[in-house]
Amino acid sequence: MFYKIGKFILTVVMWLDMILATLLLYFLSFLPKKFTAHWYSYLFRGWCWIFIRALGVSLKLHQKNTAPLPTQYILIGNHPSALEDIGMPALFKARFLAKEELKDWWVLGRISVAAGTLYVKRESKESRKLASETLINLLMQGQSIGIYPEGGCKGRRIYLPFQYGAFDAAIKTGIPILPVFLHYETQEEFEWRPKELLIQKLWQISKSPNKTANYYVFDAIYPNEFANKEALCTYVQNLYLQWQSKYLE
Repeated sequence: MFYKIGKFILTVVMWLDMILATLLLYFLSFLPKKFTAHWYSYLFRGWCWIFIRALGVSLKLHQKNTAPLPTQYILIGNHPSALEDIGMPALFKARFLAKEELKDWWVLGRISVAAGTLYVKRESKESRKLASETLINLLMQGQSIGIYPEGGCKGRRIYLPFQYGAFDAAIKTGIPILPVFLHYETQEEFEWRPKELLIQKLWQISKSPNKTANYYVFDAIYPNEFANKEALCTYVQNLYLQWQSKYLE
């Protein structure tokens, strides 16, 4: 009984911490960009960890890489859930590309904008082209970027074919691809299905009987070893299928 009471009190404290941190970042997001540009992203990464803790998720980074990771990279990952929208920024410093609809999410949308998230309207060829140019410019400026090559949240199994955006940027800039394979041990509760609301998915995650999230980072893949974006994309797709077979089947 005392264990259950203690657990309940701890949960309440963590969610109060989450609410206060969210309000802080929300109000700071109204400051001029010139004041927040150099430090808001660090607060955002801390907020991601507070959010993960409030959900009760055990986020584990597994370093499967055999060589040191590069200081600049194009981060990619499979996209089965909503959790990676805070899990990946918590673990890796990068500017992430997201669907344009995210900007309209209440409170969270404004925080993501202030954190430097980039947006694309997936059904618009012009928007995709502009996003690609922006990503390449950021890479040329020395920043790291994050992209989900499946083209959105597609479910617990790898969705093919991968989109070329990340691989085209790698070929044009010479910046390596840093692959991360995401594995949630209770896939049923974590998988974000079509028409599910974000709040509904977060509730399911918080009630999951096993809230372990495994993020496996592997060796960087250098684009100068490939003839073109198609060859690079095919190679990476095959790696993800191998990891899927190992960790999910």
